[in-house]
Amino acid sequence: MISTGIKDALASTASICTALQFLAGVLVCRKIIKNGSTGNTSALAFVTCYTSCVLWIRYSMLIEDRFILLVNIFGSILQISYVYVFILYSVKKFKIIKQMIVATCFLGAVYFYSFYEEDKALSAKYVGSLSCTVTVLFFASPLMMMAHVIKVKSTESLPFPIIMASLIVSSQWFAYGCLLNDPFIQIPNFLGCVLSAFQLCFFVIYRNNQVTEAHLI
Repeated sequence: MISTGIKDALASTASICTALQFLAGVLVCRKIIKNGSTGNTSALAFVTCYTSCVLWIRYSMLIEDRFILLVNIFGSILQISYVYVFILYSVKKFKIIKQMIVATCFLGAVYFYSFYEEDKALSAKYVGSLSCTVTVLFFASPLMMMAHVIKVKSTESLPFPIIMASLIVSSQWFAYGCLLNDPFIQIPNFLGCVLSAFQLCFFVIYRNNQVTEAHLI
């Protein structure tokens, strides 16, 4: 039997690292503001993360987990801020706005169902499944850039800070999910570890290319 103290300690550490992961987006936005353009960087990762955070807020309320609740409130606020920066500096503003509207409408439907479903266990099951699915999509979203990365043999379009942070954080939440015996926490974070590690491999594969480009500049 795992003591409550160990669970709380792991959850606290995971929450702190998750908050730092969310703050990694500041580096991406800082680069965008400095360049005056979003370049090849997509806002989809932040829109997906926003959706994931808001879903986990509801799931945490259903299972009464304060650690998951607080860190995702913090995360959702940051993601909205990041998306706002993308809207300001992107030439495809309406595409990003459309993505946010679709995500918010989806979240509204999920919250409406969860509040009016009398069977809270069933509600937690469905919301947990959706949270799990969207989180996997968040971890996998940079994979959409893989074809471009392989074509140009450069990882410039991949958000390294976010991917690295994802690997660390998903490992911790996977361990926490194992302690709680909660598959909705275990599954997405295990896949997050695998997907993040896969993406980081490209930074090693094209490392020499990046160094060469830096010297040419």
